[in-house]
Amino acid sequence: MSDTTLPLRNLKKEHEYLVAIDSDGCAFDTMEIKHKECFIPNFINYWEMQAVSKFARQAWEFVNLYSRWRGVNRFPALVKTLDFLCEREVVLERGVRRPETAPLEKWIETETKLGNPALENAVAQTRDHVLMKTLDWSKAVNESVEEIVRGVPPFPYTRKSLEKIAEKADIIVCSATPGEALIREWEEHQIHEYPKVIAGQEMGNKKEILELAIQGRYDPDNVIMIGDAPGDMKAGRANGVLFFPVNPSAENESWRRFYEEAFERFLDGEYAGDYEASLVAEFERYLPETPPWETASEPACATGGNRE
Repeated sequence: MSDTTLPLRNLKKEHEYLVAIDSDGCAFDTMEIKHKECFIPNFINYWEMQAVSKFARQAWEFVNLYSRWRGVNRFPALVKTLDFLCEREVVLERGVRRPETAPLEKWIETETKLGNPALENAVAQTRDHVLMKTLDWSKAVNESVEEIVRGVPPFPYTRKSLEKIAEKADIIVCSATPGEALIREWEEHQIHEYPKVIAGQEMGNKKEILELAIQGRYDPDNVIMIGDAPGDMKAGRANGVLFFPVNPSAENESWRRFYEEAFERFLDGEYAGDYEASLVAEFERYLPETPPWETASEPACATGGNRE
């Protein structure tokens, strides 16, 4: 199997600074349309949630758009959504049982390149029916994204920021989205020439993508991750780099702040410390951990298989 990480391993450094940028929901306002029009209908269809479609939609939207799990890879997101959904009393009352996901969870724990190519390999090796179903669902999502998602431009100050960044720093895209979708979207809006590498889920998780881009090239103090989700911040922290948050529902304001203020602070060595901490504190207020419907009295989930 070919090494999907070669573009990162062969990255050519031109500047002392590196800016890594997430794509969905960060550079592009695509989170809402992808999840509401592509992920959710296929989630309801493939995982047989028709009887509780209203609640399935609520659970998926909470996990993937409006909570601290926002931006998580689709496979852990699937498991988390099923957990939340099947804990609801109203779902249990309708006789809906939680689909078995233990093989998927085991794969998630042992695989870092959580994309369809790695899942296809796992299916070929195991012929496990849960992994097969997950792969069918994931492929259907990608087909829906390719069919439906188009004409969604980057946030207004994203393009202006890319132009400004490129004069002083190298750029990569660091995303959990499939690479083919990333390339299609960045090319559609003619901003693909700015990043040196457009790295998606096939190249690893975001922590690994950053690590491969940085190693032997950049001082971590000269690297900043721009993202709209806690996972972006976690990936940055794991590599000892700075983080700039793009606040969900306030993306335009966030990118304007980066363009007018934060980028210069980064270059001048004045970003770390109180300034970064204030931005992170603001960011974390946007993303709760507890879903709005959750109550202490709701029963545990009825499972469709062994969850150990």
